[in-house]
Amino acid sequence: MTRTTWRLAALAGAASLVLAGCGGGDTGSGGATGGSEEPAAAGQACTPPQAQATGNPSTAPLKIGSLLPETGSLAFLGPPEFAGVDVAVEEINAAGGVLGNPVQHLRGDSGDDTTDIANQTVDRQLSAGTQVIVGAAASGVSKLVIDKITGAGVVQFSPANTSDEFTCWQDRGLYFRTAPPDVLQGQALAQLITSDGGQRVALLARNDPYGSGLADSAERNLVSAGIPQDQITKIIYDPNAASFNPEIDQVAQFNPDSVAVIGFDESKRILSRMSEVQIGPAQKAVYGTDGNMGNALGEGLPAGLLNGMKGTLPLTELSGDFRQRLTAQDPSLTDFNYAAESYDAVLVSALAAEAAKSTNGADIATQINGITKDGEKCTDFAGCKAILDRGGDVDYDGATGTLDFTDAGEPGSGSYGVQTFNGQNQIDEAATTYVRVGAQG
Repeated sequence: MTRTTWRLAALAGAASLVLAGCGGGDTGSGGATGGSEEPAAAGQACTPPQAQATGNPSTAPLKIGSLLPETGSLAFLGPPEFAGVDVAVEEINAAGGVLGNPVQHLRGDSGDDTTDIANQTVDRQLSAGTQVIVGAAASGVSKLVIDKITGAGVVQFSPANTSDEFTCWQDRGLYFRTAPPDVLQGQALAQLITSDGGQRVALLARNDPYGSGLADSAERNLVSAGIPQDQITKIIYDPNAASFNPEIDQVAQFNPDSVAVIGFDESKRILSRMSEVQIGPAQKAVYGTDGNMGNALGEGLPAGLLNGMKGTLPLTELSGDFRQRLTAQDPSLTDFNYAAESYDAVLVSALAAEAAKSTNGADIATQINGITKDGEKCTDFAGCKAILDRGGDVDYDGATGTLDFTDAGEPGSGSYGVQTFNGQNQIDEAATTYVRVGAQG
């Protein structure tokens, strides 16, 4: 297989870290226990809150709850994410567990932001005494439950939230993510479009934190790359609308050479209509992002409709060994999106508990950022635990590569896969390339 890695300098304006992400609708923090301050506006600096140790360490067994999509508009992401969690838990327990006890995984569905499934799952997991909840995948779902989780003194660790809003969220220092924020994916998407020769670009995005925020980031980076503002149109659609024809007609009237579709499963209907009006992948350079770049997008579509469509998604080149561990856990896997991020969220949490010598959520949170940087390199739980056992400081580089969390509890740089659909409406794995954007640290 041919795989290349591009390393890009951060584009101008990349320091503005508060926009949107891989998530659902623009709803408030329903069901929260205690309010959170509004995140800082785009471009404003913030001082991310830091967790404080409880002073009352616990050696109770570590319970990790998952809040991942078994149902809803991102259900295609569920299988690889659950597989990543399960592989991590098995490997931790095979190495002796955390503080001498096996780690327990309490599996839970997040649904999407049109249901109350996430709140019900979180209530059940908090009642069961979980100290870490891995999820949600959708930023809109996390907005529904982040205050409830962190307000209970529990770590929330998302493998797939990309909304820039969480960088400055007043989360008591208890929210973390292994997925990079969309301010970075906006760079990767803009770089892909311009490197392909795009000069007149339409951004068609769903109206939620993910869609509108990523569209804003891509727009800024397209302008920074030299495309005049009047050669870019940004059209925001209601993902629950009966028809997307008006918005697609606007795109057709603009007559772009490149179209980015920033959506979830509704992207099937959008791309079908785009092809009908001659602005689909057969006629234009069409791009997707992590919300729709998966083999599930091609299911049920006419043969070849997606042929040539490209897209970006947070993705690290996975070793063959790691893929085998995932498929051994779930032989039915067809995508690996966010599997590594899920695995690393569990490993980092477990190592942080070892470093804190406590399984209290806040105690774990005080150690998470440090586990990812500025210590002795290690790449698996057993090796990292051995360093901690002899009083050392670890720098865990995981399945996603270098993490180096910032004070906001998120990667300071992002690795993105650039993937392409083939004539069978499937991702051509052999054609995948990789790009890293943003500054480490």
